[in-house]
Amino acid sequence: MNNSFVELHARQRALALLDAGTTRELIDPFADMISPHLEPQNIVPESDDGVVIMKGQLAGKAAVVIAIEGAFQGGGIGEVSGAKIVAALEHALADNQAGNTIYPVLILDTGGVRLQEANYGLLSISEIQNVIIALKQFVPVIGLVPGRVGSFGGMSITNALLSYVIGTNRARIGLNGPEVIEQEAGVQEFDSSDKDLIWNTLGTTERQATGIIDEVVADDVTAFKQAIIAAIDEKKDSHRDQQVDFYLSLLDQLDPSQPLDIAGYRDLYHQVKVTEHHLAAAKSSAVAGTKSRGRLWFEQLTGIKNAQSEVATVLHAQADGREYIAIVPDAQNRFPRVREGEVGLLEGYTVASVVNDLIKADQAKANKTPLVLIVDVPSQAYGYKEELIGIHMALASSVSAYARARQAGHKVVAFIPGDAVSGGFLAHGLQSNRLIALDDLAITIQAMSKASAARITQRTIEELEEATKHVPAMAYDIKNYQKLGALYQLVPGVKGYDDDPKAIATIQAVIAEALASLDDVPADMSFRYTNSIAKQSGRVATNQVRQLMDEQWNG
Repeated sequence: MNNSFVELHARQRALALLDAGTTRELIDPFADMISPHLEPQNIVPESDDGVVIMKGQLAGKAAVVIAIEGAFQGGGIGEVSGAKIVAALEHALADNQAGNTIYPVLILDTGGVRLQEANYGLLSISEIQNVIIALKQFVPVIGLVPGRVGSFGGMSITNALLSYVIGTNRARIGLNGPEVIEQEAGVQEFDSSDKDLIWNTLGTTERQATGIIDEVVADDVTAFKQAIIAAIDEKKDSHRDQQVDFYLSLLDQLDPSQPLDIAGYRDLYHQVKVTEHHLAAAKSSAVAGTKSRGRLWFEQLTGIKNAQSEVATVLHAQADGREYIAIVPDAQNRFPRVREGEVGLLEGYTVASVVNDLIKADQAKANKTPLVLIVDVPSQAYGYKEELIGIHMALASSVSAYARARQAGHKVVAFIPGDAVSGGFLAHGLQSNRLIALDDLAITIQAMSKASAARITQRTIEELEEATKHVPAMAYDIKNYQKLGALYQLVPGVKGYDDDPKAIATIQAVIAEALASLDDVPADMSFRYTNSIAKQSGRVATNQVRQLMDEQWNG
């Protein structure tokens, strides 16, 4: 096409949207701000790290376009690229808070986390999500998914947080890529070689019919510009992250043991009878639930024996003036893809419902109830039905609820006695402003299982494990994770399955100290890149990017 938007690269896309003669690129290739993590893995870096930040005017309105280059590392988000996005959005937020309106537009052409920098990718994406939620109070945050790579992984969760999303019929949106679902759940669950299945499930035609994307336009620069301008002028916001009761009602009416095809889901989607949902606090029972580190610590910290809930995989209760929330396994769950503690559709929306209820209950209180998230999530759920319904939106609802609670003044601390992996960690843990973990090598913390990461990066598992020994950015163990500076505290001497009074008292004291540290400090996530470990080694590139953006934002 003569005026194709899809065929353009990131920089060309930004230039095409903004008014001629008004553009200025920030932290451009001449800044030489490349990723420090790729060359040690024998990967050639890019001088812009695959993200273009361009300020200018869009139909005469101040705008900043953030364009992700899908041709570089599949549009994956690493430390530098993620920091560029976060820093730009934070400046846009500050401008809007000061009354200087500027409209952010994100062009998503991304597979999500860059696996070679997986741990940085997850941190950055959670920080991007935090700023987007804050920005939406001032202006619509518009997302474009033109096509090529599409919008996947953690950035699909980001996609679901945006005010209004515009795409073409050449785009796909989903949390888990087809190859990853096949790797994790088997070819009988999702055949990644079946192109019709992929496009019918994840393509924007189906996504628009079931509320996952707002508008599908022709592959034409002018069509995109007109759609963006209309969205800005009309202040469009789908509130996609706050449709909790709708989707919990939909899930009530779904029998996951039965096959579900496209037509069947469309019928279900359009016939949902919405009812309010409020999850009661967990109670003691005579029957032990499925064993897990998350369940053990929820019961130890709340004093609830054999905790049971109406939603078997989500436990919440208040103790010592704190709200504790855990996502736990349930070996007999009606959704088979969450039986080992994965975060699925029901879990994402239920956690959001619990947190939304707490925000509402504490709305008029000067002292908000602190949230303590007990994190033991091996991943998000990998399944065909999950993708068809849009599991990324369920996880976005949870992300949104935690971020809004923190921004409203609730202290949010995540305690990690178990695994913290991928979208599960984004949905339940990474929106906290303090992360506490046990110094326990049984903990896995990463963006993807080794088997799937090896498949996607075209390495053997042995090669992957060898690389993780030298590159903390993609390590799977908690000791290397600490080197990033992300943790508030790594607790020695306590293991995930410890249940003695001394271990419990130790964790209670650490949580209390972490909560106390949040008195009179900003309700943001800056601790992760401003502590001594982060400044000296863990987030050096992040801080360099932030300084450059400070210097260049106003020209």
